[in-house]
Amino acid sequence: MRVLLVEDDEPVAESLRRGLQRYGFEVEWVSTGGAALTYDGPYDVVLLDLGLPDTDGLDVCKALRARSAVPIIVISARSDETDRVVGLELGADDYVSKPFGVREVIARIRAVMRRVQPRPADAPPAGPDRYGSRLTIDRKAARVHLDGAEVGLAPKEYDLLAFLTEEPGALMSREQIMEAVWDANWFGPTKTLDVHVAALRRKLAGAITIEAVRGVGFRLIVNGTDENTGASGGAGGSNGTPGGTGGSIATSGTASGSDGVSGSASGGSGTLGGASGSSGAS
Repeated sequence: MRVLLVEDDEPVAESLRRGLQRYGFEVEWVSTGGAALTYDGPYDVVLLDLGLPDTDGLDVCKALRARSAVPIIVISARSDETDRVVGLELGADDYVSKPFGVREVIARIRAVMRRVQPRPADAPPAGPDRYGSRLTIDRKAARVHLDGAEVGLAPKEYDLLAFLTEEPGALMSREQIMEAVWDANWFGPTKTLDVHVAALRRKLAGAITIEAVRGVGFRLIVNGTDENTGASGGAGGSNGTPGGTGGSIATSGTASGSDGVSGSASGGSGTLGGASGSSGAS
């Protein structure tokens, strides 16, 4: 899917672009309203900041809507109800207030695209994703079942599982995981990741194996795959042991100096900071 990102804050734009590309989106970034209105390349959705240096983003929204039905999602530090209402009335399909997480933006994009591209009448209903013969993940409801029984996961445990199961068998570095599930403004040891990995190993023992690759990161293997499996991956070996040492974690960082990416709205997700606000890991 092709995204036109209209954002004048370079750290925020770079973080958002990097996060979207990791999930398979093609992103074209422009930093002014004029560049957005003159951009002639193809795109499927627009992410539009309102605080642009050359013109008000609301005027850009109105102009884009006048000439195209392409979905527009406003991303702005303006959280006032009036701005949200005006943006929606001018043709925006959704409105996300800064600070926000990349995974939230992706969820909004997918929701908007489902509305503008409805499923064919004869298409089977979308169901939970199946991993092997024992594990299912319902991403719409954010629920996990093991052998038919729901597993209680903390918000960040779910976000971590959802991220690792997007590419079973792929080696994910600690930096990739921390940026996707927590926040890029993360300094010092990443012991919190090891704690959450250990919790998933304990709660989903036998269904998945999370291998630790020393000095790199983690790899999730789906155990007991069969022909009904919705994910790839062979049976794994023994669990890797949690690594890392204790230590303090700094959580501060400004939007203009760094960027953040994270997952769900609940459970203290990391955020992308607004133009003047601060962002940090939870």
